[in-house]
Amino acid sequence: MLLSLLAGCGAAARTSGADDVVSPEPSASPAESIQGRWWTWASSETESTNPVADDTGEFCDRNQPEDVWFLAGTFGGTVRRTCALPAGRPLVFPLVNLVGDQADCEDFMATAKGGAVLDGRPVTPERMEEDDVAVTGVAGNPLTGVEGTETYYACGLWARLDPLRPGRHTLTIHGSSGGFRVGANYTLIVGTGLRA
Repeated sequence: MLLSLLAGCGAAARTSGADDVVSPEPSASPAESIQGRWWTWASSETESTNPVADDTGEFCDRNQPEDVWFLAGTFGGTVRRTCALPAGRPLVFPLVNLVGDQADCEDFMATAKGGAVLDGRPVTPERMEEDDVAVTGVAGNPLTGVEGTETYYACGLWARLDPLRPGRHTLTIHGSSGGFRVGANYTLIVGTGLRA
């Protein structure tokens, strides 16, 4: 099964602005990588409420963990979303990503490209490739199509950012691999308290 999407995370990357820098990876056990956590998050909803299938951002808050805020890409094409999120959460999103087997990832990463721009400043992407990523999905999810936990090889170009200042921000994400292209133009509204 070959699945590719936009959205992510990885090692330390920085934006060109001092206020919006990438944070360390949110805590996770070795068996629970940030890629595995993102894929589990993205697989935790059926298509009708799935953040990846969402055209407007109305489902961006579904099943968010307490220590990080995940953003989603698309199944192909570009969308414009508005997303309200609480203050104090680092952001993690892929530019373009995939789960499959090792050969799928090798082919995918050979042509993977992408970038992100936060409030007019570029974000440096990072490559992530690893095996044995556990992904837990619900029945009818449009990513893995599998209910329960499965193990995949995960890869992609990812970015993560320190918590953003309260207020309105713009984030543009784009990625591609071969003929597959994704994009998301986000308006992010960060709350002034612990909750948006």
